[in-house]
Amino acid sequence: MHLAIDGFDGEAKKLWDKELITQFLIEYPDALKMHRITEPKVVNYEDPKGTDSGISGFVIIAESHISVHTFPDRNYVNIDIFSCKAFDNEKALNDAKKLLGLKKVKTWVLDRGLEWLSSAEGQRHMDAQRTELSPD
Repeated sequence: MHLAIDGFDGEAKKLWDKELITQFLIEYPDALKMHRITEPKVVNYEDPKGTDSGISGFVIIAESHISVHTFPDRNYVNIDIFSCKAFDNEKALNDAKKLLGLKKVKTWVLDRGLEWLSSAEGQRHMDAQRTELSPD
């Protein structure tokens, strides 16, 4: 499952808060019952043109990754939570809105790879396709 969030009209102070983003990336995998396997990498980015400066952070989890990219000058953020394990995307969305004080969001949920969680499931799927394609 992949939850992509475009957030708008958040609290500017929070969008600039490197420590807030770092703590989120440290703690949030546990909130989704996932397993952080690296320390987060969080950096300040200073855009020479001044419009895309912000905070970018990324953490690898056993199930895939979580990333946050803030653009305070545009009052915008993107957050991606990508996992081979299903999770409560409504909870994640509400938590992101609360974390950054987002007033508006656009979201996309993509189911990716969930049907192939085991080789037995993959084999059943392949067998079903073969049956459908076989002449009677």
